[in-house]
Amino acid sequence: MKTVSILGCGWLGLPLASHLLREGFEVHGSVTSQQKIELLREKGIIPYQIQITDTQITGDGLPGFLASEILVINIPPVRREDIVAYHTAQMSLLLPLIKAKYVLFVSSTSVYPELNREVTEDDQFEPAKGSGKALVAVEELFRSFCNCTVLRFAGLIGYDRQPGRFLAGKTNVENGDTPVNLIHQDDCIAIITEIIRQGVWGEVFNACSDVHPLRKDFYTLAASKAGLVLPTFMAGGNKFKIINSDKLKQRLGYAFKYPDPLETL
Repeated sequence: MKTVSILGCGWLGLPLASHLLREGFEVHGSVTSQQKIELLREKGIIPYQIQITDTQITGDGLPGFLASEILVINIPPVRREDIVAYHTAQMSLLLPLIKAKYVLFVSSTSVYPELNREVTEDDQFEPAKGSGKALVAVEELFRSFCNCTVLRFAGLIGYDRQPGRFLAGKTNVENGDTPVNLIHQDDCIAIITEIIRQGVWGEVFNACSDVHPLRKDFYTLAASKAGLVLPTFMAGGNKFKIINSDKLKQRLGYAFKYPDPLETL
């Protein structure tokens, strides 16, 4: 039985942990609050309370947690003015403690600036947003010091995430005619599972649904399905990117469960 530790059992990490348990893995999971410990334990996940700041890591049993064969790191950067320095410091503290043989780092397609074209993993770029800059810095950190695969997810949708509420009732929303990049939670979990199952390490992958609906089409339909006030959009838009996931599909032999985000609504 392989052991997997998931650092960050939130919206994605918790269902991932439950899925890997069903697949026969021994799963260790971390949360930041004591209140969530019992929830993990009830699901059969070996629980840990771990907190990471830019100056210290606290948590009982940390050496054992970080010694699983596979470590999934699923901690997004904290929104703050010094986001790059803070997130890099957090992960720099963690890195020398890792004893796992393989690491999967959950990143985001926010690392790509809006280049008004399709983007792939081979693109050379400078992220525009602070969160993207923080993630690129940490990606490089992990790939330099351990056997790490980086997985860049597009915008996360599915289940209790209701995209209709994001723009409901808003008027003259910009960039209505630009494509959006989204991925369903089920695809995220399936892709991580395939990387682990196939042992695909030392890679960087984009992960985004095949179809890129226009922003106005997706969010209007989402608001309609949720029974909310429909947003209105300004015509045009020239700030966009289209995430290409061909490398992932070819390397893993993967077909998306939800290739068209409109069908998830």
